[in-house]
Amino acid sequence: MKIVHVIPTLDRAGAEKQMVYLATGLKARGVDVHVCVLTRDGPYREDLERAGIPITLIGKRGKIDLFALRHLQWVLTEMRPDIVQTWLFAANVYGRFAARRARVPHIIASERCVDLWKKPWHFWIDRRLARVTDRIIVNSSGVRDFYVQRGISPEKIEVIPNGIVVPQRDTTPRQSILAELGLPQDARLIGLVGRLWPQKGIRDAIWAADLLKRIRNDVHLLIIGDGPEREALIRYRNSIEIQDRVHFLGHRNDVLRIMPHFDALWNTSRYEGQSNAILEAMTLKVPVVASDIPGNRDLVVNEVTGFLVPLGPHFRAGVARFTKKILEDPDLARRLGEAGYQRVLTEFTVEQMVIRHEKVYQELLAGSPARDFRIA
Repeated sequence: MKIVHVIPTLDRAGAEKQMVYLATGLKARGVDVHVCVLTRDGPYREDLERAGIPITLIGKRGKIDLFALRHLQWVLTEMRPDIVQTWLFAANVYGRFAARRARVPHIIASERCVDLWKKPWHFWIDRRLARVTDRIIVNSSGVRDFYVQRGISPEKIEVIPNGIVVPQRDTTPRQSILAELGLPQDARLIGLVGRLWPQKGIRDAIWAADLLKRIRNDVHLLIIGDGPEREALIRYRNSIEIQDRVHFLGHRNDVLRIMPHFDALWNTSRYEGQSNAILEAMTLKVPVVASDIPGNRDLVVNEVTGFLVPLGPHFRAGVARFTKKILEDPDLARRLGEAGYQRVLTEFTVEQMVIRHEKVYQELLAGSPARDFRIA
């Protein structure tokens, strides 16, 4: 079985991480795997090369690039894969068009998020291309419901949750981490990990940190990640005079070295596919306080592995209140962390994610119906 994955970039982001986990997992199971990168390279190239997975950079420029489409079609024609799997909107469009024109026997698309940013014309394209797509793999029930409501047949959709590698717990002492970050030795740490996009609700997190500051004088919020909202968020933090408690650490390659020392992980997203940061926190037995949205609901069992807080006028206060409970009750924090860890082991390992994908591939190849290459 030969599979080609098509993805816009190899940046350090959620979908890219899952694609790399899947590609390397399939390679380890003897599958012939290739990766086509539409737009630009990124840090995940190293992981793919280490696994011996060939990478082709297509070099797409701008929103519409017919030369890139033709180049991708030529690459797929030369490779002759059994299956092409595409990831995220740009690759879902270019990859499916190119795979259809290259007469690839089976096409799979991957939708990773509740994409509220999409306009009606995006969903029109999604519906048209769904007609030449064998399966659309989503990572949560929330993403499935979102796309069904926008006209995608539920029969084509397969829910395969994200997988996570259970890491070795870093042994760096907490005191060393605090000293490195320039924080007091008695600091309690709240972590928020993710790209600095509007959907992540980071202003809500900063506000919740301000509420906690008025209750306790030892809580520090560490925001790890980068993105287009960074400067605006720093100005917002400064405007409410909480520079001493909210720290922007930027993009870091050592998140798993710092995360074990979080007293809680926050996810304040307004919409989400399935958070890798939440899964990572659960593997490290860190309790989670998250917005009560479909993607988070699939991961966090309320009051068992963490707390889910409904969006709305009391959201910020709820985040602060449940975090206060965790900080003040070590036994509760330990129970939540242990339950989260056990949940990952039973439902969200990379091995399980890879096996579920492989089962879909084998079902398609076993059926192998004649494909209609027209988009009606």
